[in-house]
Amino acid sequence: MLIMCVKAFLVGGAICVIGQLLIDLTKMTPARILVTFVCLGVVLGALGVYDKLIDFAGAGATIPLTGFGSALAKGVRESVAKDGFMGVFTGAFTAMAGGVTVAVISGLITAFVTKPKDK
Repeated sequence: MLIMCVKAFLVGGAICVIGQLLIDLTKMTPARILVTFVCLGVVLGALGVYDKLIDFAGAGATIPLTGFGSALAKGVRESVAKDGFMGVFTGAFTAMAGGVTVAVISGLITAFVTKPKDK
């Protein structure tokens, strides 16, 4: 278990380092970097490469946004195999419904609990 934690830390940390380097060395906005990570996860997930990284690092690869993109690709792949062409449109929503729901509810609770301040 300790080895898996070290692997998760190293892979997750490497993904974060890449994001920080993109912030520091390019003029990309954080939003564009986030979208880039999700799209990269989709592409690597569609090619089957990201699944190997998940097997190696576990949560270190599934928690970052690249893992979200990979899960979207996996959901589409499974839904297309099951439902045919319509799976292209429904697979991503089915695969990530739980995660998106938690994010929306957490944001809603945070909005009710905190007081927003204008900058």
